[in-house]
Amino acid sequence: MKNVLAIILGGGRGARLLPLTKYRAKPAVPIAGKYRLIDIPISNCLNSGFNKIYILTQFLSESLNKHISRTYKLDSFSHGFVEIIAAEQSMEKTDWFQGTADAVRQSLKHFTDPRFEYFLILSGDQLYAIDLREVMKTHLEKGAEVTVCCKPIPAEEVAQLGVMKVNREDRITHFVEKPQDPKLLQEMSFVKGGRKFALASMGIYVFNRGVLKELLTTNDKTDFGRGIIPDAIPARKVYAHLFEGYWIDIGTIKTYYEASLSLTSKNPPINLYNEEWPYYTRGRSLPISRLDQSHIECSVVADGSLIEGAEIRHSVIGLRSAIGAGTRIESSILMGNDYFEDGLSHEKNQKEGIPDLGIGKNCLIQKAIIDKNVRIGDNVKIINPQGKTHFEGPYFMIQDGITVVEKNAVIPSGTTL
Repeated sequence: MKNVLAIILGGGRGARLLPLTKYRAKPAVPIAGKYRLIDIPISNCLNSGFNKIYILTQFLSESLNKHISRTYKLDSFSHGFVEIIAAEQSMEKTDWFQGTADAVRQSLKHFTDPRFEYFLILSGDQLYAIDLREVMKTHLEKGAEVTVCCKPIPAEEVAQLGVMKVNREDRITHFVEKPQDPKLLQEMSFVKGGRKFALASMGIYVFNRGVLKELLTTNDKTDFGRGIIPDAIPARKVYAHLFEGYWIDIGTIKTYYEASLSLTSKNPPINLYNEEWPYYTRGRSLPISRLDQSHIECSVVADGSLIEGAEIRHSVIGLRSAIGAGTRIESSILMGNDYFEDGLSHEKNQKEGIPDLGIGKNCLIQKAIIDKNVRIGDNVKIINPQGKTHFEGPYFMIQDGITVVEKNAVIPSGTTL
């Protein structure tokens, strides 16, 4: 639809995803070996026929901006675009984006093209496959002024999500962001198959152009879920679009870890191999991966990887990963490297006493996330031997029992984490 403008929110500081967000915005976090989280909403938009896309960024956006500019160069004859709008200070306002709604409010001056009658607003840090044409169909058929995409989620899992209640016509009658009151959550829940569920907001909205402008200019609240949507319900036609497919908000290390490893299964929750619904990312022209005398089970291996005599189970191996002989990797995510090292680099590393880029020989890595460009020496064990749930070290953290090694870290040979 030519009259739809898609707006993807770049997210906040991403503190719950540290240290993965120490050097990058949430939407720039790598996923599934070769993609970034931002590729998911962009691909859903493009596959749905919506090719006019703005991405609102603010925090640590350098790598995200670089990825967008290098990846999404649309054909000029399509009249489509994927462009970044960065937070900016102006003569009227010197504050940065204060929330999801405030990000759109401050950017309204860039959305003046009168051809756009509907604004489709999405989050940049979720994993899902949805035909957004169906969302627009619901919006138009209901005569809605605002449409909120929602999904039934087990009631015990919605504490960090927006929860809504609808009537028989799917009109939203009540919306609460991150409900903490058990009694209120009970009132908004329903039983399905003997289990309690609640309708959780997916952070995907459709607004009529004039309605969005009025809601944002007459209401100074900064977040859609906490303010704009609940305040609009009494006076505006706010409807729900029910989605039954796979969707997960990548808000914590645990959800990122579980969602990533789910893609290694024989029947992953989203199909990355569907030619009718491709997921786009940067074309790097990398060489094929080379595996020598290695054993790999239930894992995905991205382009340019060099794996020698290793054993890998239930893991994600990212771009340009280098893994030495005798190393065993289990239930882990390796994000790979941004570049290859040659023989001269190897000699330089030896002189400086640092490991080569990648994973050395005879290492054991279990239940871990290894960020990009990490150097791990020989005989290193990353196994959380004390079974800690949370811990913060000099170049790594443990979150929910998952060891996360930060980008560019150097781990000497013989180390045990």
